[in-house]
Amino acid sequence: MCGITAIVAPTAARDREALLTTMTRTLTHRGPDDEGFYHDKQASLGQRRLSINDIYGGHQPISDDSGNLVMTCNGEIYNSPELRQQLEAEGYPFKTQTDIEVILPLYKKYGRDCVKYLRGMFAFAIWDKADSSLFMARDHMGQKPLFFMRQDDGVFAASEVKALLEVQSAKREIDMTCFWHYISMRFVPDDYTFFKGIHKLQAGHWAHFKGGDITVQRYWDIDFSEKHAGSVDEVEEQLNKVLLDTVRSHLLSDVQVGAFLSGGIDSSTISAMMAELGQDNLPVFSIGVKEAGFNELPWARMVVDKYKMQGHEKVVSADLIHLIPKMIHHMDEPSDPFGVGVYLVSEMASQHVKVVMTGDGGDENFAGYDRFAGQQLAEYYSMMPAWLRKQVFGRMIDLVPDSFGYKSVAQKVRWLQDMSFYQSGDRYVQSMTFLRFTQEAKEELFTQEALAQITDRDSPDKVLQFFNADNVNELVDKMLYSDLMTRMPDHLLMIADRMTMAHSLESRAPLVDKELVEFAAKIPANMKLKGRDLKHVLKKTASRYLPKELIYREKQGFGFPIARWMRTDLNIFLRNLFAESRFVELGVFRKETIDRYLEEHLSGQSDHNFRLWILLNLELWYRLYFEEQSVDDLQALTDKLMQA
Repeated sequence: MCGITAIVAPTAARDREALLTTMTRTLTHRGPDDEGFYHDKQASLGQRRLSINDIYGGHQPISDDSGNLVMTCNGEIYNSPELRQQLEAEGYPFKTQTDIEVILPLYKKYGRDCVKYLRGMFAFAIWDKADSSLFMARDHMGQKPLFFMRQDDGVFAASEVKALLEVQSAKREIDMTCFWHYISMRFVPDDYTFFKGIHKLQAGHWAHFKGGDITVQRYWDIDFSEKHAGSVDEVEEQLNKVLLDTVRSHLLSDVQVGAFLSGGIDSSTISAMMAELGQDNLPVFSIGVKEAGFNELPWARMVVDKYKMQGHEKVVSADLIHLIPKMIHHMDEPSDPFGVGVYLVSEMASQHVKVVMTGDGGDENFAGYDRFAGQQLAEYYSMMPAWLRKQVFGRMIDLVPDSFGYKSVAQKVRWLQDMSFYQSGDRYVQSMTFLRFTQEAKEELFTQEALAQITDRDSPDKVLQFFNADNVNELVDKMLYSDLMTRMPDHLLMIADRMTMAHSLESRAPLVDKELVEFAAKIPANMKLKGRDLKHVLKKTASRYLPKELIYREKQGFGFPIARWMRTDLNIFLRNLFAESRFVELGVFRKETIDRYLEEHLSGQSDHNFRLWILLNLELWYRLYFEEQSVDDLQALTDKLMQA
C-alpha cells in the first residue's frame, strides 16, 4: 500500500527529479515505511511505501529483468500466488516476493490487457523505456486512486491531487461544473476533480501516454443480464463459498490483519468469516456515539463476544467539527459525514495494525439501502390520483414537523411524496438528490455569473447512463448497477481510501472484490430484495455466522446526529462561517439562498443538515486550497467561529 507519482515531461532532468521528490513526499502519510525513485532522460517515477508484503524486499519502483519496464504501484494483488506460479512455469523470472511484481510479466505478455488478469485493488504506472510510453491503470472498482494532469507535451500523475498541485505551472482554478454535479450527487462523477485541468483516472480504466497524446479506455464492466439458476438456498450456498474464498484471499499479508466492526450485517459477517478462517483473537475496531438512536456498539460487542475477538471501541461527540480541516486536507475535496466515522476508527486501528478488512459494498451489491424498497413503495403510492396526492396528502405532509433525527418520519413521508411524481430512472436520480440539491435547488443557489461557467448541467445523466444501460433489465439491478458504477468508486471507496491512508492504514473490502461483484450481479433481483426484506440472500449467509437478532433488526446505519448538533453545539459556528462566505464574496452562491437554508434549519422549520454540511465544507475547502491556510489555521478559525 503506497502513494505513487510519475512524470513524463521534456523538462530538465534535475528540475524533474526535484519536483518528483517534492510530489512524492506530500504522500508520506500513504507510505511512511520507505521511499524510492527512478529517473532517466525522459521519465521519473516515485513511491512512498507502507510495507505489507515482502516487508524487506519489496522496494519500489521495480523493474523487469530487461530493465526496459519500470513500475510504481499502489495496492494488493490477491491472486498473485496463482499468477506467480503460472508465470514462473512459463520462464518469467522474479526478483522479490512482493505481490505486485506479477504485473510486469503480465504486461510483457498481454500489454494493456494485463489488467484483465488481476484480482485486487491497485493503481500503477509502468514506464516503457523502449517504447517511450507510460501505461497507467486503476482497479476494477476503484479502490485505489490515480489522478493525472497534462502540461505542454508532458503528463504528471499521482495518488492524490495535492501532489499534482506541487507542479508550479499548475494553475489552481475551480472547476465549476464539478461543483454543480457534486452538490447534487454527493460524489464527483466521470473524470472530474474540483480543480480544472486535473483529471481522475476512473475505476476500471487504463490510460496510455505516448508522444504527447493520451488515450483513456474502460477495460471492465459488470454484466447483470445473465442470472444464476437454482433456488435461493442453492444460490446462497454458492455465495457463502465465494465470499469465504474472497475473505481468505484478502488475508494475504506479512503483517497482522484486523477489521472494522460497525455492528451491521456486512462488517460483522466479514469479521466472523475471518475468525472462522483461523484469525484467533482478531483485533476489531468500533466507534459509537452517546445518542442511543445512532449507537451500534452493543451489536458490535455481540460479535466480539461470540468469536472472542480483541475488541477496541471509542465513543465520539460533536467535537467532530474540529476534524473537518484534517479530513479535507486528506480528501482534497469536501469531507462527508460518512468519512468522520472512517477517519476516527482508522485513527484508533492504526495504533494496533497496518491492515483492516471492511464491510464496504454489501449494500451496493445486495440491495441494502431503504431507497431500494422505497422505490417500489413510491410506485404504489404514485397510482393514486395526482390531485389527491398534491392537494390532500401534500398539505397534510407539510404539517408533519421535522424531528431532526435519523430517518425521521417527516423526512420519509416527504421523500415518498416527492418521489411519487417521478418515474423509473428519473425517480431514482431524484431520490439521490432529494436531501441535497436538486436541479431546481441549484438554480436558486448559483448566481447567473457562476451558471455561465458550467459547461454541463445534466447531473442526472451521470446516473441515468448506467440506469438505462442495455446490460441491466430489472429495477433493482438498475439501481445496483448505477450505484456500483458511480457512488461506490467515487464516494464510498474514495472516502475509505483517504480516511484510512490518512493514518497509514490499509483497508481491504472483500465485498467489492471483482469476483464477488461479478457473482452478485448474477443473483436474481428478487433474492436480494424480497418484498421489503433488504439483502435477503446475504442475510441467509450471515445467519450462518451471526445471531439472528443482529441480522433481522431494523437497519440502523452508522451516523452522527449532525442535524441536532447544528441546531445546538454548532449553531454559532454556522452563523459566523456563512456571514463570511467566500463563495458569496466570489459571486458563486446567492447569499439569500444560504441564509434561508440556515434560518429554516436553526429555527426548526426544515431539516437542511445535508445541504449545510456541503456548504460549510466548501467554505473550509476553499480557504485550505485557494487561500492556502494550513490545517492548523483552519482549526484555529473553527475555534474562533465557535465563539459568540
